[in-house]
Amino acid sequence: MRRKAPGMTAVLLCAVLGVSGCAGGDAGALTSSGSSGRQAAPAPGAASAPADALKGGIAGLIVVPKGYVADSREMSGPFKLASYLDTVSAFQAEDRALLLNATFTEGYQAARMSPDRQKQYTVQLFKTGSAKKAKYLQLGFWNQQSHTMKFAVPGVPQAFSDQRVGITGTAEQSEAVAEVSFVVGAMLVQIRVRQVGELETTLVPDTALARTLAKQQYTRLTSKSG
Repeated sequence: MRRKAPGMTAVLLCAVLGVSGCAGGDAGALTSSGSSGRQAAPAPGAASAPADALKGGIAGLIVVPKGYVADSREMSGPFKLASYLDTVSAFQAEDRALLLNATFTEGYQAARMSPDRQKQYTVQLFKTGSAKKAKYLQLGFWNQQSHTMKFAVPGVPQAFSDQRVGITGTAEQSEAVAEVSFVVGAMLVQIRVRQVGELETTLVPDTALARTLAKQQYTRLTSKSG
């Protein structure tokens, strides 16, 4: 899952989508805050707690961690081809080709933050023209970055996964990221759990939260399609 650099994302999204509450709430510039000193403990029960679901249209298919709050640093809301390229995509020409080839019709991104403000959870849905096209889109997006350390995602067939710890674009900060990508019918799902801290902080990708929410998201989509 890739991100456009921080900047005018929130302003562009408000103009394109007319999302309410863009000054606060869910929409905002794509930036990440750091933690100070040491790694904060995970939110109690975050990985095993039941998930919350949004309501209405494709948003009603989204699952987010229970207890997590809207993240004003990053966009949340529906998107079409143009608005995705303008507000989220980091590889506009390549993403345009991938989405057009997939007969992409609509998508949704939800960004949430843990109660202690240490972890960011982002989920994206992409509705395509067919299951085969969704798989091609999944592979195209996934191959835009290198992935070296997969982890098991029980209950989610043919899921792609990756975990990594590295340096961010911000001086003296590191990040821990766990990602999962999978397809249900004609829908592509991308999930990311990210935590940022000072360089001396020992960060560990939260694969438990990523796999738990992936399973809950998969269950929701399969129950809706069934």
